[in-house]
Amino acid sequence: MSILLALARVIDALSNGVGKLMWWLTAAMVLIGAYNVITRYLGQYLGMQLSANVYLELQTYAFDLIFLLGAAYVLRADAHVRVDIIYSRLGARARAAIDIFGTLVFLIPFCVFGLYFCYGYVERSWAVMEQSPNPGGLARYPIKTVILVAFGMLLLQGISEIIKNAALLTGHRRVDESGTAQAAERADAL
Repeated sequence: MSILLALARVIDALSNGVGKLMWWLTAAMVLIGAYNVITRYLGQYLGMQLSANVYLELQTYAFDLIFLLGAAYVLRADAHVRVDIIYSRLGARARAAIDIFGTLVFLIPFCVFGLYFCYGYVERSWAVMEQSPNPGGLARYPIKTVILVAFGMLLLQGISEIIKNAALLTGHRRVDESGTAQAAERADAL
């Protein structure tokens, strides 16, 4: 179990790193949006074209990246929306069992279907080196590739969550006073 928990820590570190990068990308997206607005109105005032389609598409691509690549981080942080009328009243072990069930029955099949059905879509985009139809627009094939990366990262994070919840159920992780599972391994497992 210690090897699997080490794997879960690596996956969690990847999700954390990408998640923190998405925080910074959010700030950049806001700055790009502010630039778009300011240059549009300033350009009208000066009678010049200061804004361009590339900035609008950069803002859209930034949002796409935040949404797609942030999903694994949100799962790792247990911040996805859930109806927890009953779930929140359960003990840590019952929640772990429910999370394993949900991940195996819903999340993993969703990711596998997403990877399967999006592969051809991304492949066709790369085959024609798809570009934006807008003048001065960006290439579309790199952002479409992120769809596959996002499903892959979400799948990996789901596996990490299964490992951590299974460790809790088997006694290789403990729960502290607040009800949160601690990643510490049992001494006898070493």
